[in-house]
Amino acid sequence: MNNVTTTESPSLSRQLLNKVPEITIFFWIIKVLCTTVGETAADFLNINLNFGLTATSVVTGILLAIALFFQFRSKQYIPSIYWLAVVLISVFGTLVTDNLTDSLGVPLETSTIFFSIALALTFAFWYTKEKTLSIHSIFTRQREAFYWLAILFTFALGTAAGDLMAEGLALGYSLTGVIIAGVVVAVSLAWRFGLNPVLSFWMIYIMTRPLGASLGDYLSQPHKYGGLGWGATITSVVFLTAILAVVVYVSITKRDVIPKTLSKESVIPRQNNFMQVIITTSIFILVAGFGYSWRQSSLQSNATSGTEKVVPTETAVSSSTVDVATKSSSLGDLSSFKTITTDTLNLVQAGKMSDAAARITDFEHDWDASQAKLKRMDVTKWTEIDDATDLVLRQLRSTNPDAGTSASALKALLETLN
Repeated sequence: MNNVTTTESPSLSRQLLNKVPEITIFFWIIKVLCTTVGETAADFLNINLNFGLTATSVVTGILLAIALFFQFRSKQYIPSIYWLAVVLISVFGTLVTDNLTDSLGVPLETSTIFFSIALALTFAFWYTKEKTLSIHSIFTRQREAFYWLAILFTFALGTAAGDLMAEGLALGYSLTGVIIAGVVVAVSLAWRFGLNPVLSFWMIYIMTRPLGASLGDYLSQPHKYGGLGWGATITSVVFLTAILAVVVYVSITKRDVIPKTLSKESVIPRQNNFMQVIITTSIFILVAGFGYSWRQSSLQSNATSGTEKVVPTETAVSSSTVDVATKSSSLGDLSSFKTITTDTLNLVQAGKMSDAAARITDFEHDWDASQAKLKRMDVTKWTEIDDATDLVLRQLRSTNPDAGTSASALKALLETLN
């Protein structure tokens, strides 16, 4: 690095070896694996171990802070430390969005826009300070700080955008995964034909988050819902093992280490084609906006037709009965959810806790599938039922579920449904 002088950039006065890996096939393999773990591990801690969103976020945040401490303290790229930080930041980024959505009631549209702006501002400040966004030159503390902040926002944004597509727009994780995979392929081909490499990298980096979530959903969901039925626990263990294996491989072979010697061009690259960035970003926003508007109109139409179907048709009904019917039918016909809840309660009271946990999964799947439509019909009632459902899921999926507390949660859910 003798050919790099401190006059090129003020921040190079305290220069380290490059702190991030080279972009190889191994980088993207581990990235997708980490992203999948971010989805399944968050579910495992939150639901299976009954930590809840808040406790899961606190535990993950502490572990992430420890990992980043060692990452910043190291003088060069160390695969084990770097990828441990990525795994934890993927879980934490997922939880940030989940907390905003589930605990604070922030719409996914708002989260998506907020994290998009936050990421754009991070890039703007990063470029203003360092004159480059290239990850091939992360060898100062300041660049490393910008890098990890950008990574956090990409995971939070990817979670918000992916959930908005899969749940908010009722596309489902499978179709969302197919769409995202298509975008990744398109961006990769565009890069081959001259698209700005920095823009290409960060676009694909964001997109791999919902892609990994779709993969995790496919592996963990039961067979009857089109998945492989691995569950969150097995999926997390398998992918963590795969991450460990690839990290050990690159640690031994050094296949992903960026050369220590950097030329002047790699420190301060040529001016990026900002017009290309603006045009590409504008096209992406326009296509996404059009798709969102079209899907919203379709869902709103379905929600309106669904509401009309539950209006009482008999004329010999008292006004009080009509009031009750109207209130109870603000979300349409919920009889199927009541049936599943009653079945689950009967199983709990019979001491069949594992069967009860399996039965309530039917509720979860159908509820998630109906979210986009029901939420537009009555968001307040939907939120009330959703909160009661989360409590039931935590009770039945805890390590040692208690029949008494599970039954109480199910009765509360039934009362809310009624």
